[in-house]
Amino acid sequence: MRSNGDSPVPDELALVLAQAEAAAIEAVGGFAGGLYMRSSTPLLLRLAVVAGLPTQLFRPWMRMHVNRPFPLSDVYRSGQPVYLADAEEGMRRYPQLMAGLPFPFGSLYVPITDGREKFGALAVLRPATPGVPVDQADRARMDAVGKGLGATLAAMAERGRLIEWDREAVAVTLPVRSAPPVQIGYFDWNLETGAVTADDGLCAILGTDPGEFPGTVDALAERLAPEDAYGLWAIARQAAESDRPVSRRMRLQGPDGRPHVLEISGRRVEATGGATGAHLSGFLVDLGTTPVVSQAADRLPEGVFTLDRLGRITYVNRNAEKLLGQARSDLTGRLLWDAVPWLGEPGHDDQYRAALLSREPVRFLTRSPDGSWLSVALHSGREGLTVTLEAEEEPSYTPDSVVMPAVGPGSTADLAVALYRPVALAIALTEAVTARQVSAVVTEELLPAFGGRQLAIYLLNDQHLFLAWETGFPRGFLDRFDGVSMEAKLPGVETLTTGRPIFFESMERLAAAYPGIPLDADTGARAFLPLIASGRPVGSCILGFDQPRGFDPEERTVLTALAGLIAQALERAQRYDSEAALARGLQNALLPRRLPVVEHFDTVARYLPGTQGMEVGGDWYDVIESGQGLVLVIGDVQGHGVAAAATMGQLRSAVRAFALSGFEPQEVMEGTNRLLIDLDPGQFASCCYIALDPGTGETHAVRAGHLQPLVRHPDGRTEVLDLPGGMVLGVDAQETYPVAEFQLEPGALIALFTDGLVEQPGVDIGLGIEHLRNTLSDLGARSLAETADRLINEARQETDRPDDIALLLGARRSQAPRKSPGTG
Repeated sequence: MRSNGDSPVPDELALVLAQAEAAAIEAVGGFAGGLYMRSSTPLLLRLAVVAGLPTQLFRPWMRMHVNRPFPLSDVYRSGQPVYLADAEEGMRRYPQLMAGLPFPFGSLYVPITDGREKFGALAVLRPATPGVPVDQADRARMDAVGKGLGATLAAMAERGRLIEWDREAVAVTLPVRSAPPVQIGYFDWNLETGAVTADDGLCAILGTDPGEFPGTVDALAERLAPEDAYGLWAIARQAAESDRPVSRRMRLQGPDGRPHVLEISGRRVEATGGATGAHLSGFLVDLGTTPVVSQAADRLPEGVFTLDRLGRITYVNRNAEKLLGQARSDLTGRLLWDAVPWLGEPGHDDQYRAALLSREPVRFLTRSPDGSWLSVALHSGREGLTVTLEAEEEPSYTPDSVVMPAVGPGSTADLAVALYRPVALAIALTEAVTARQVSAVVTEELLPAFGGRQLAIYLLNDQHLFLAWETGFPRGFLDRFDGVSMEAKLPGVETLTTGRPIFFESMERLAAAYPGIPLDADTGARAFLPLIASGRPVGSCILGFDQPRGFDPEERTVLTALAGLIAQALERAQRYDSEAALARGLQNALLPRRLPVVEHFDTVARYLPGTQGMEVGGDWYDVIESGQGLVLVIGDVQGHGVAAAATMGQLRSAVRAFALSGFEPQEVMEGTNRLLIDLDPGQFASCCYIALDPGTGETHAVRAGHLQPLVRHPDGRTEVLDLPGGMVLGVDAQETYPVAEFQLEPGALIALFTDGLVEQPGVDIGLGIEHLRNTLSDLGARSLAETADRLINEARQETDRPDDIALLLGARRSQAPRKSPGTG
């Protein structure tokens, strides 16, 4: 399939991903889905395709760390699919997912892999089937899509295409099956040549003179919204690859913004000489030519408008025009969030998510810009939402300014929307370990729950409040409040000294209560929350809002309770930070403080602790001057914690003692193995021991289950050594360890490292070693210290490292005088 003409065609990677997601949704009877791809940021997945849902509603899930407790992360990490038949199964296995999306739907997840390399994960949402597990046929269909897409992406990678996603998600309109429609405009697209023929009716709808239509698919795509163009290209690929006729319906936005229906059929036809080619033909129906529906809806007393599944307004009746204060010609074809911002503001996102995912009616109250109250009801269907609007009397609680939406009585989905954010925040806080992680959780969970835009967290230390986290405020604005005394007359201080939250429904009220206080905006609202854990002051939290708003009693109660949870998590994190610093100090004391300086040979080492959890690791390295030459050692004790660190210290001491006593390399390893079994049965460790003569380069090496070293030769060629080895230490007291001999040339470099440097969840460790080999080769003739820093720098940028990293480099100087060989 190819296009014709000079206009740009959709990106190949986006087309491939969109087509796969659409195929998976159709294969298992889904109504929506999302496809996540690996990104250039290690351990981070990004949403690449969202189908059948508005992207605006799913921004909190645009990025997904591979270690988060979500099914997509598990699928990517493990390479195994996950199938959730209903919300009950989802809550049992993934409570944090269901706390964020507490609606009755089923979901299916499969990895995108070619069997060797993992590219991402694909998800399909469909109606729940309580008590009925996902059947084998649907599992097989999902598996086929994941593997097929993995093979396609692997082929693209072999052609030099970088398979990563670092941009916004592509929205895809899903086609649906339908009966033949009224024929208004007709086109035929030859998928082999790219040529398009169109009749006069189609040209009229598109606003093109038939004589000027260029006869290309690009001319057709140029008149469509980008998401509709991707959907059209996706169905074209299906038609080109299918042996059977394909029939679909799509809703498209025309050049004038009015919605149209496109009925598409794809088929293979026999050409001259017996060859076959694929054609896509279709009829375009202008919905503006069906006045009967419009007249019927205009007679209803309620305001009625409809949205497609991407959030675009497709119809507005007369009463909805009045209640929304805009003409239907100004509304149709536009995203709700753009056309009616006050009805599509972030505080309403949960209600729209509930309707789209649960298929149950959702109702809420809201206030329009002119001050009138509206009751809003959302009714979901396969092709979108029907929204009804009714004028309401003023509720019993009336704030002085605009309020965020209140969830009204109605379905179980309404109640879930009201409760899930506190639950999601509580669950997420239990997993946060450091103060930074706690602050990030508050940003991700608390701000969206209340429509906030700014957040600041101050922590108490020595009777002063210090800024620990901020987001959304103007750069440098909060610096003036950093380190303020607890005696200062500021709302962030007084909320902590009094223990009471302080709410300001407008910036005018804040300025009136605290004359002269610097303000970062003229309009908005602020909430100042005390962070108190078990009666002990921890700090204060500031929530900021772009627009004036009220805080009803329920909101004030919830925010105050959540502040208590945040305070407890921050207090726990502060203890962790202190204890972790002590643990790291212990570990550092067990590693060599400096490496020996020897003639003809340079060494440098780097150690990087993991960031997950407080426990220290068991990685170690050493450089030993023995009477027979120089010894390089690296090892990794299984597990983490004080026991692993203590074992590491004992093994390092044992290896050093054996080496200094003149033992041969295999004797050192065998003796250390027996010692570990005597010291701690059941504890394992890997080790690599390199004994060399710095003057001659004669080298003897022995391995106990450790990763192979790398050697970069003077000409820049870099290889992974293939040294024989024995079992890891601590398993078999009778194990023997063969010795390998090789020559290290002048100017050559040898690299020893632990698995934390090359291992990533969900990625073959061989790929990590190959990446390290290429990086070492590309670095060229740099200093040994700079080489070590470059090799470890990528891992240093990661804020979420599951394992410790040890790196030991040794380089034989280029101009080394020769001397008599040593025994190593």
